[in-house]
Amino acid sequence: MNDLESNLPLGKPTAYRDEYDAGLLCPFPRAPKRAELGLEGGLPFQGFDLWNAYELSWLDARGKPVVGLAEFRFPCVSPFLIESKSFKLYLNSFNQTRFAGEADIAATLERDLSRASGTAVSVRLFPATGGDTAFGTLPGHCLDALDVDIDCYDYAPALLAGAACLEMMVEETLHSHLLKSNCLVTRQPDWASVLIRYRGPAIDHAALLRYLVSFRRHSEFHEQCVERIFTDLLNHCRPERLTVYARYTRRGGLDINPFRSNFETDIPNWRLVRQ
Repeated sequence: MNDLESNLPLGKPTAYRDEYDAGLLCPFPRAPKRAELGLEGGLPFQGFDLWNAYELSWLDARGKPVVGLAEFRFPCVSPFLIESKSFKLYLNSFNQTRFAGEADIAATLERDLSRASGTAVSVRLFPATGGDTAFGTLPGHCLDALDVDIDCYDYAPALLAGAACLEMMVEETLHSHLLKSNCLVTRQPDWASVLIRYRGPAIDHAALLRYLVSFRRHSEFHEQCVERIFTDLLNHCRPERLTVYARYTRRGGLDINPFRSNFETDIPNWRLVRQ
């Protein structure tokens, strides 16, 4: 564990505070992992990290508890991502804190998260009934029923070598529910469904599925995995247009859904059945 990781609350005994404390947020720099991918200059993508919070509560002005849901969007250009356990601890600190109303709590969240991540973060609150959230499904063709043998479970970008057919240009949307990686610090499993939308040389579906499965023992934060997938596909398969969007299952009342694209600016916040 390096110095950056050793300062995180992950994997350590924690005292849960129930009164507001913005100091609980723990930023983690994006730059070191991007440097590993050769992304030290301009980014080849745009996008955001879409977080959903299912365990948000505070007290109203008269002391009555309020519960709700929240959606947070962190631009991928922010210099810092927020470590997930610290985010959970921060949200817990609202539990015994009075706020004048939803506008007050939304403004507090936006201010603190923008300051911690280094750029403007958008916040939306929803009632406990769910608002406009509903279960959805990923569009496009699912790779998971492919009749293939797989024996590589350690990250192997070389599986994409020769996977693109330069003589056949296509535009397609693919997805898989077999993406699994591990937490960078605790090595706990992180489960996800991933959407890949592209236009360019046709990518061999079996090679792509084997590549995605090769993350099974790989340890990185969610955001870093998605940027790695995007960069590998861009480098090995040369698509003209590319989107990678992962929907991770929740932990501690939070799910993280990184979206990266070189042609799309937004994507729906589909809530999948595993979320």
